[in-house]
Amino acid sequence: MTSRFSRQRKPVSVGGGDLVRTAPLVDGTRAVLCESAVAGLDARDWLSGSGETLKRLRDEHGAVLLRGFSPLDAAGLAELATAMSGDLLDYTNRSTPRTRVDGKVFTSTEYPADQTIPLHNEMSYADSWPATLFFGCVVAAPEGGETPLADSARVYDRLSEATRERFERHGVMYVRNFGNGLDLSWQEAFQTDDRTEVVDYCAAHGIQAEWLGGERLRTRHVVQATTKSRTSGTKVWFNQAHLFHVSSLPADVERELRESFAEDELPRNAMYGDGTPLDPADLAEIRAAYAAEEIAVPWRAGDVMIVDNEQFAHGRRPYSGDRSLMVAMA
Repeated sequence: MTSRFSRQRKPVSVGGGDLVRTAPLVDGTRAVLCESAVAGLDARDWLSGSGETLKRLRDEHGAVLLRGFSPLDAAGLAELATAMSGDLLDYTNRSTPRTRVDGKVFTSTEYPADQTIPLHNEMSYADSWPATLFFGCVVAAPEGGETPLADSARVYDRLSEATRERFERHGVMYVRNFGNGLDLSWQEAFQTDDRTEVVDYCAAHGIQAEWLGGERLRTRHVVQATTKSRTSGTKVWFNQAHLFHVSSLPADVERELRESFAEDELPRNAMYGDGTPLDPADLAEIRAAYAAEEIAVPWRAGDVMIVDNEQFAHGRRPYSGDRSLMVAMA
């Protein structure tokens, strides 16, 4: 571990004596590390005994890493998340493959280990999204596999006024083509085999749906590019244009897709909300802003990371060896 993550932590009183030590997760950032000073301390017990402390830390710091507490299984993670943030959400209108672990606790996105998942706010491609994410580390990869974070307000501030204005004026259009054998099927994305349910869901959420014959379905959805954080009241960058855009793929994959599909037939893509193509310079600027704000620490088995989904974006770095993370959304 590099020196930037190694600092002397002094015990502080956090809702019940010196049970927990706190410090910045990475110096110079708002995210916070809460480390148990008592062997065997259960995060659920600390939550119930410390009043609103954990909620306050999430609201003020945006992301909280709990370390050194008793490991939680899927039921325990669900209990912690429910006690802190209310009923858990199911994963509907899916964009990535996940497996249900137990109830409404899922695996983290199941992409190949050698791939990077760019920083993003969960479900910011939709018109509704989870407020808080709970990540539980079951197995930490021996190398890589971090879940990097980026402060969404600082990403917004790094972008030029012209880029922000373009996106805020038009919003972002997400175009998805299901049924071509690539990416998710519409059955998996919408969690149903009933086309009527898909049509009803799309109508209720302002998604334009077009059946193209066979199993092919094309959807277009125009939603926000930015939003105001419900907890901080600060304007934040909040979309997945850079992730959905075909240029987020490796160059050889992008080339093959462009040779195989017309622009509106790509498995997934992003445009300005008026349907015009995204400017490559805007995309480069957005990716540079995320890169400049990215922070990460290696996972340890038993860690739980609580992320305010509007205040912080998250991603995944490539890894080797075994890695297992659970996710609950509330």
